Amino acid sequence: MAQSLEPACYRDDEFVERDLALLGHSWLGVGRSDMLTGQDAYQTLDIGDRSAILVRDDSGALRAFANACRHRGARLLEGSGTCRTVKCPFHAWTYARNGALTAAPRMRDVDGFSKDDFGLLEYRVEERLGFVFLCFDPEAQSLDETLGDFASVHAPWPLDDLVTTRRREFIVDCNWKSFLEVFNEYYHLPYVHYESLGNAYAEPDACDDTKGAFTSQFGLTRGTGALLKDQQHKPLPSMRGLVGKEAGGVRYTWVFPTMTFAVGFDALWAYEAYPLGAHQCRVVQSACLPPETLATEGAQQKVADYHHRLDASLAEDLPVLVGQHRGLSNPDARTGPLHPGLEPSVGRFAQWYVNAIAEHEQD
Repeated sequence: MAQSLEPACYRDDEFVERDLALLGHSWLGVGRSDMLTGQDAYQTLDIGDRSAILVRDDSGALRAFANACRHRGARLLEGSGTCRTVKCPFHAWTYARNGALTAAPRMRDVDGFSKDDFGLLEYRVEERLGFVFLCFDPEAQSLDETLGDFASVHAPWPLDDLVTTRRREFIVDCNWKSFLEVFNEYYHLPYVHYESLGNAYAEPDACDDTKGAFTSQFGLTRGTGALLKDQQHKPLPSMRGLVGKEAGGVRYTWVFPTMTFAVGFDALWAYEAYPLGAHQCRVVQSACLPPETLATEGAQQKVADYHHRLDASLAEDLPVLVGQHRGLSNPDARTGPLHPGLEPSVGRFAQWYVNAIAEHEQD
């Protein structure tokens, strides 16, 4: 019988340190490739106690650098935007988009100084199926080893081509693991979301036997899971190439540890969750649609309905998550059994998490 994680994993400061170490060693799904849509675009990512800058170099290749000047450590960029170069606001050290230091005012006066020795610290970053994956650990296994059969499990959907129609961030008063868990279990749907989603979700298939650091579960839907029950009469078109069960359901996937997404026959919606201590997390929400869908007449109003569905379901989830965290913070809270058909992905994450924490603490 699978069990939930011990409540201490969600409430104790010692697990905050363990979580940050885990994130520092893992490949993290950090969003969609079209976060960076132009040659001069940048995106900063604050993850635990680290901050990274994502840019594309002159060849268009995605690069990731520590958001800290090599002179005296000043933070270089905030948020997202465009820049031809990265210039430190403190002493004007300037870096090219490949991380090379190109200007260091007055440092010619320093004996032995060479700009070649002080490029930005670079992190590992790669793209798969339109997602961006970042790793801070140069010794971690490759992304392909980590993802295993991720690509083949999601092969029916044109994930590479999907366009992000919304990316927003918010803070939730719960542990980051709890937020990701609720997205990956069917158990709560008829109790938390009946008024908004009704009976859109049928009983899910068994959890897939995946190979890699992720879990995935498919289920048929009555209509689309991407719209509220009172909007089911105006869905967007199906994605190209879908046949069989994929043309009538939704796949929920959790790429351990911090990114999860659902891809239906018409849309994809994704979440990232990052710890802000034990009792808060920062969440990033993305919504994505095929480019051909966005080109259809009246698409923009329908897209607004899809975004509204995300807002409405979140409005129902968040109070429950806050209440759950208050319960987990009770010193008398205990672990509990997980339903094998409705909560298998929660159990698989729990097992992965325990093993990963143990492995990193042995290193």
